[in-house]
Formats: sequence, C-alpha cells, structure tokens
Amino acid sequence: MLPFSIQFRDGIPASDQILRVVRKAVLTGQLVEGEGFPSVRAISQALKVSPTTVHKVVSQLKAAGYLASRPGIGMVVTRPALPPREECLDLLAPACRALLEEAQELGLNFEDVEEALRRSHKNTPTN
Repeated sequence: MLPFSIQFRDGIPASDQILRVVRKAVLTGQLVEGEGFPSVRAISQALKVSPTTVHKVVSQLKAAGYLASRPGIGMVVTRPALPPREECLDLLAPACRALLEEAQELGLNFEDVEEALRRSHKNTPTN
C-alpha cells in the first residue's frame, strides 16, 4: 500500500498527476521527512503505470528536493523550503476546479464562490 492516494483523471499525464500528489503529501505532512519512500517498482505496480513513468517522477522529486537517496536505505522523503507561490497555486488548482464545478451544479456563480470563501476564511480559527 502506498503512503499517498491518487485518482487518475483523463487528459492529464500520469506523471504530472503523481508528481502533484506526492508534492502535496510532503507539504501537508502526509509524507514525513526522513521516512522511506516506496520503490519505483512498488509504485509502478500499485498504480498500474510504467516504471519509466515512475522513474521520471522520482527524478523530478529528487531534483526539486522532495526526495533524497540514502545509502543502505533507499529513497527517503525530504521537505524542501516552501515552494514558490506559483507552485503552491498549482497545487490548489484541482481543488479549485472541483469547487467551481460544484458551485455551477448548485447554480452559483464566481462571485458566490468568492463570498463562500470569505465566509469560510472569517470562520477559520487561525484568523
């Protein structure tokens, strides 16, 4: 079993989706710094994707500071400095699309969504 979950969406490369899910899992603490990361083979088999695809993702994660090789251990999770604002916004994109789709189903427009976000923000304990 993988320490992260993913539901693939049509029209988006599997590598991009896996990369996004793993980055988000690291940044939210679902994957903890220092813990082992599954092998390319384990991920490939669990997600039913090509090992080449997973190897590409692992290479990108290493280059971005999310994974590191440890002799005798394998890959471990590392937590890079907070990513640039654009990357953070990219991580929010799927949730934003889902919110907008749900609002549309309810007959709400963009301004209504903004109002709902303001209300939620105002009622968040950290504010």
